[in-house]
Amino acid sequence: MDSARLERKLTLFPVVNIVIANMIGAGIFTTSGLLMSDLHHPLVMLALWLIGGAVALCGALCYGELGATFPRAGGEYAFLSQLYHPLIGFLSGWVSLFVGFSAAIAASAIGFSEYLLRAFPLDPETFTFITPEGFKRAVAVGVIVLFIAVHLRGIQFGSRVQNGLTLVKVLLILALIVLGFSAGQGRWSHLVQQSSFSWSFSQWKTMGLGLMWIMFAYSGWNAAVYIGSEIKRPKKNLPLSLLLGTGSVVVLYLLLNLFYLYAVDPQSMRGVISISGLAAGRAFGPTAEMLISLMIGFALFSSLSAFIILGPRVYYAMARDGVFFDAFSRIHPRFKVPSKAILLQGGIAALMVLSGSFDQILTYMGFSLGIFPLLSVLGVFKLRRTGRSALRMPGYPMIPALYLFIGTAILLLSYFERPLESSLAVATVLLGIPFYLAFVKKKLQSIT
Repeated sequence: MDSARLERKLTLFPVVNIVIANMIGAGIFTTSGLLMSDLHHPLVMLALWLIGGAVALCGALCYGELGATFPRAGGEYAFLSQLYHPLIGFLSGWVSLFVGFSAAIAASAIGFSEYLLRAFPLDPETFTFITPEGFKRAVAVGVIVLFIAVHLRGIQFGSRVQNGLTLVKVLLILALIVLGFSAGQGRWSHLVQQSSFSWSFSQWKTMGLGLMWIMFAYSGWNAAVYIGSEIKRPKKNLPLSLLLGTGSVVVLYLLLNLFYLYAVDPQSMRGVISISGLAAGRAFGPTAEMLISLMIGFALFSSLSAFIILGPRVYYAMARDGVFFDAFSRIHPRFKVPSKAILLQGGIAALMVLSGSFDQILTYMGFSLGIFPLLSVLGVFKLRRTGRSALRMPGYPMIPALYLFIGTAILLLSYFERPLESSLAVATVLLGIPFYLAFVKKKLQSIT
């Protein structure tokens, strides 16, 4: 029935898993090689990962307060609609549709196909009917279709699959870290093999772009707020899940990057997308490179799965509020999921896989994802000033102020470094305005 609503069935453990799964994805397994290509400095790269982790934790603290105050589906859409104006909320949901989730699904699917081909390179004499690039795209689309089918069957079934995938992924990362340092081949001297470094504006722009890519890898620290309508005891479990999930991932990311630098010299890292496979090969040999590349490829299923869970809840919330197509407000009568919204998001993600490169998707997505969290965190000041906060998180006002300062600096520096992709991200936001006006007009006409 159309009147069916999402149900509060998720306890703390699966929500923490969703946060972790949403964070650990294509970013940590693909961006460090790209970062080294621009930075040429291992210690600077590690410092940027540490700064990114601190920013993510600041954001998690702020979103814990926001999520406890507005415990409903939709994430930034719900926050911004009630804090400022429905137009601002709509634009955040609009960006989520095209960038926050659909592009992230595409990136995770492409990451899987990259690692699959690292494990099993195509023989050009055998596969004459398809290019390696065409094979990667076909595999990526197939994975998206598979997980759409999984999550059409309900949140409890989907969360059980999610829990298993997340556990496998975290165990794989822990195994890489522990075995890499205890039994793998490597050199600590790699950490001091560096090119010259200067504090010029050009270097600041490069670091700003690097931090933007790192924040993409950390994106997902806010995952629990998108399923606020389905979390039991949200005032306690929602903030706690954000902090536990984000804190765990920050530690794993720092250790994993340290393993990359231990196993691979900076020169060899530069520009390598499947960096975990390369590091495993250097540390344990070619057989391990093949096996671990394959395992990491499958580990990316977890983040892709989490994105497919979260994104449709935003479009569902928008449609219920009358600012999106009505069909996407409907819940499947048997499985109690926003099935049409799931199909819409999957279709957009598949189109992105077929039309864009990994680097293009990463840059466009990173800038777009940085805009609306800034407005959401700014809303914490409004909550405190008006006395509406349901849960006062520690660190106010320094924590939100620090997030706002660093987040704004990242966007400005990235814009100077990559104006084309950044401008496309801004254009995507502005394109949503006429759609919002059309939806509002339709809503008013239906009332009158």
